[in-house]
Amino acid sequence: MPRRERPLEEGESGLLRFAADLRRLRERAGSPTYRELSRRAHYSAAALSEAAGGRKLPSLAVTKAYAKACDADPEEWARRWRAVAETEARAAGDSPYVGLAMFQPDDAPKFFGRERLTAELLITRHRFTGVFGPSGVGKSSLLRAGLIARTREPVLLFTPGANPVEECAVALARLTGADAVELAEELKDPEVLRRKHGHLVVVDQFEELFTLCRDEELRVWLIAALTRCTKVVIGVRADYYGHCTQYPELVEVLRGSQVMVGAMRPDELRLAITEPAGVAGAKVETALLARLMADAVGQAAVLPLLSHALAETWQHRRGMTLTLAGYEEVGGLEHAVARTAQEVFDGFTAGQQQQAKRILLRLVTAEDTKRRAHKDELEADEDVLCALAAARLVVIDRDGVELAHEALIRGWPAFARWIEEDRENIKAQRELTHAAQTWESLDRDPGALYRGRRLATVPSGLSLNSRERAFLAASLAAEHEISVSARRRTRRQRQLLVALAALVVVAASSTIFALQAARTADEQRTAAAVLRAVGDAAVLRSTNPALAQQVALAAYQMVPLPQARNGLRQEDVPSQVLRDAESEVSALVVGPTRQQVATGHRDGAVVLTDLDDLPSPRTSHEATRHAGAVTALAMDSAGGLVASVGEDGAVHVVDVFLGKPRRLTVLPARAAAIAWQGSTLVTTGHDGVLSFWTDLRRERPRLLHTVQLGLGPLAGMAFRDDGHVLAAVTTGRAVHLVDVTAPREAALLSLTEKFAGSAQFAGRNLLMTTAATAVHLWDTTDPRDPVLRAEIPSGGGEVTSAWLGTGSVAVATDDGLVRLWQLEDQEEPVEQALLRGHTGPVAAVGLTPKGDEVVTGGADRAVRLWNADPRDPAVRICEQAHPRMSREEWRRYFGDLDFAPPCQD
Repeated sequence: MPRRERPLEEGESGLLRFAADLRRLRERAGSPTYRELSRRAHYSAAALSEAAGGRKLPSLAVTKAYAKACDADPEEWARRWRAVAETEARAAGDSPYVGLAMFQPDDAPKFFGRERLTAELLITRHRFTGVFGPSGVGKSSLLRAGLIARTREPVLLFTPGANPVEECAVALARLTGADAVELAEELKDPEVLRRKHGHLVVVDQFEELFTLCRDEELRVWLIAALTRCTKVVIGVRADYYGHCTQYPELVEVLRGSQVMVGAMRPDELRLAITEPAGVAGAKVETALLARLMADAVGQAAVLPLLSHALAETWQHRRGMTLTLAGYEEVGGLEHAVARTAQEVFDGFTAGQQQQAKRILLRLVTAEDTKRRAHKDELEADEDVLCALAAARLVVIDRDGVELAHEALIRGWPAFARWIEEDRENIKAQRELTHAAQTWESLDRDPGALYRGRRLATVPSGLSLNSRERAFLAASLAAEHEISVSARRRTRRQRQLLVALAALVVVAASSTIFALQAARTADEQRTAAAVLRAVGDAAVLRSTNPALAQQVALAAYQMVPLPQARNGLRQEDVPSQVLRDAESEVSALVVGPTRQQVATGHRDGAVVLTDLDDLPSPRTSHEATRHAGAVTALAMDSAGGLVASVGEDGAVHVVDVFLGKPRRLTVLPARAAAIAWQGSTLVTTGHDGVLSFWTDLRRERPRLLHTVQLGLGPLAGMAFRDDGHVLAAVTTGRAVHLVDVTAPREAALLSLTEKFAGSAQFAGRNLLMTTAATAVHLWDTTDPRDPVLRAEIPSGGGEVTSAWLGTGSVAVATDDGLVRLWQLEDQEEPVEQALLRGHTGPVAAVGLTPKGDEVVTGGADRAVRLWNADPRDPAVRICEQAHPRMSREEWRRYFGDLDFAPPCQD
C-alpha cells in the first residue's frame, strides 16, 4: 500500500495553497501513485512529490509536467505558477553553492578543492599555459574563481565565440571603457592586443575556436594575437587537444606548459562539499558527507550536478546543518540529473531527440552501468553531443565520451525506460561493437568475423555505425564464400600452431626457472626464516624481552627487512611526569637553546616549566592566560620570547629569558596562526593577511608592514632558518612555499604535492609537513621545486602533532603513542623508539635542543619527559642481553641456519 503524503503545514500562504491545489488535482485524476505520475510526466517521483510538498515552489517545467500527467491544462497551471512566483519570496540568494552554473571571480570565497591547481597556475613561470580537461570537470570555475580571483592585476577574460576579434574587443572595452567598435578595428592587427593589455589574458572555452568560429583567418588571428601577449592562459576541452596541434605557433608555446584537470581527489572533494557551508556559518552532517563522497568520488564531471544537489539541499537544511534527510528529500543527485536531462531532451527537435537517445544508449551496458565510447563509434551529431555536454549529462575528453554520472541511469525515468525496452539490443550491440573493433585491430582478419549461429542471431533493429555495418557485411560474405570444412581445417591448424608455440615457451621457461630456483633457494629459505623469527620475537616481547630483542637483531643482521628493523626499536623508554596540569594540554613548544618548555591548555593557561631543575618536581610558572583554549605557541630563535594564540584570537607575548615568565604585551590584532621570523613575530587572521611585528619588549610593539598573499585564511606558518622562505598552510590543507626576502613583494614559489595540517623547518633546507596518517620530509634547497625525501607512517593512529629536530622526528598520534625516528639518512628514516605512557590522545610533542629527550602533553593532562637511548640498537640490545642466546634457542627460531648469535661475550 503506498505511503500517505505528509500533511501540509499550517498557513494561508500562496505557496501552501498552490501545493494543496496540486494535491486536489491529483485526487481528481484518480489519485495515481507518484511512481505512475513519474512514468507519465518523465520526472522522478521525488521531484513530483516535492512539487506538492509545500516547502518550496517547484520549477515551471515540473509544474507543467505534473498538470499534464493529471490531464489538466499545462498553460493554465503555468499562469498560476507565475502568479505565485511573483508574490512568494524565495530565499535562494544566500546559498553558498552555485548549482549548475560555473563559479565566477566573485564566488572565490566559496570555491574550494582546487587550491593545488590554482597555485600551480599562479606560480607558473610560463608565458603561455594550456588548461586541459574533460567537459564538466570545472576548468571554467578554476580559471575564474581560482586564477582570476587571486590575480591582483586586471585580467582580460573572453571566449572565442563565432568571431574572436569581436569577443575580444567587447571584453577589452568592458575592462578599459573604450569603444568596442573602434577596438575591433584596431585589433585586426594581432600586435595591438599586447599593446592594449600588457597583463594576464584568459581565454575560456578555447574549443569554440574550432566549433563556433568557421573562419580560418579569424582562428589564425586569435592564435597570433595570444602568442604575442605578455601572459596567457587558455582553457580547452580535452577532446580538442588534437585541434590545437594543427597550429605550429600553438604547439610551440604549449610545449611543457600544460595543466591537466581531472576528477577531484577525495580530500579535495571533501573540501568542495564542506567548506562553502563553513563560510556561510553552516556545517554538513557526517552522514550526508559520507553519502556525497560515495555518490561523487572519482567522477570527473559530477561537480556541477553535486553543486546543484547541494544548492537544493541548502533550501531544506535543518537550522544551519545540511542533512542527509534534506538531501534525500530533494531527490539527491538522481533528481538533479533527471530534471536537467528531461529539460534538455524536451528542448531538442524530434530528429535531435532520436539522435540523443541513440547516443545515450551507446553509453550504457545491459547491466545498467555506464561505458566509455570513442567519438568515431558514436558518429554523433556535433550539436546534439555538445548540448548534452553543456548540460553536464555527458563528459567529452580526448579518449571519448561517457555519461557524467550513473545517477542518470537510475534517476531519469525516460532513460531507464529506454534501457529496459532495448536491453537485449543493447547487449547484442555491445558485443557487435567489441567484435568490430577487434576485427579492425586485427587488420580485418576473416577469423575475427561472426559465423554461423552467432551471425544469424544478430537483431535486425540495431542502430549501427559504419564500422559495424562493414563488419556485418564482411561476416555475411565470408559465410557464403567459405565452406564449413575449410573453416574447420583452418581452425585446427591454428590450434596446432598455438599448441606448438606453447610447448616451446613451456620448455624454455622451465629451463630458466630451474636455473633461477637453484640460485635463489637459499635466499628464500633465509628470508622465510627471518620473517618467522621476527614474528616469534614479537610474541616473545612480553615474556622474555631480552631474548626477543636478540632474535630481532639476529634476523635484521641476516636480512635487513623493514619488519625486522622495527623489532629493534626501544619500547622501554623511561619517562617522568613533569606536571599534572589542571586541564588538557592543547599546545607545546620547547626552547631552541634553553632547557625549558611552554605548554598551552584547554582552560587558556600558558605554563612555563624549566627542564634543568633538580631534583624533581620541576618548577612551573603560569606565564599568561587566554579567554579560551590555547591553539598555538611559538618561541623565538633566541629562546627569550614566547607568543601564544587562543580561541579568543588574542596574541600574548611573554618574556621567558630569565626562567620566570613576565607577560609583555597583548598585540592589537586577532590571529589564527603565528610564527617567528628571527626576532619578528608574524601573525595572520581569517583574512589571510600577514602582519609583521617588532619591538615586542617595548610598551607598544610596532607593526612593520602587512602582506596579502592571496591564499585565503591560513591554518599555520613556518619560516626557514634564513627567514627568506615561508611555508604557509591554508585552511584547505595545502602547503605553499613563499619567497619573503622582501615581504612587501612576497612571491609564490611552489606548492608541495601532499596535503598537510602543519609545517616546520629544521636546519637550512629541511621541511616537515603533517598529514592525517603520515609525516612528510621535504628538501627545499630549491624552494621552487621541493623534493619529497621521505614519508614516515604514523603507525595506525591519526597524527596529532610532530616535531622536527636536526637529526630526528617525534610523531604523536591520537592512540596515545609517540614514535621517535632517526634521520641519519633522510630518505630512509629509522624508527628509534616507541613511547607508551599517556592514557589518551597525545595532543602535542617537542624535542629538546640536543634531540635526546622528548616532551609530550596529552588529553590525560600529563606533561611527560622521555629519555630515549640514542646509541646504536645493537649496542643497547647486547648490553641488556642476559643470558645470551643459546644454540638450542637459535635452532628453535632459525632452524638449521648457521649459528650466528648477535651478542657474544
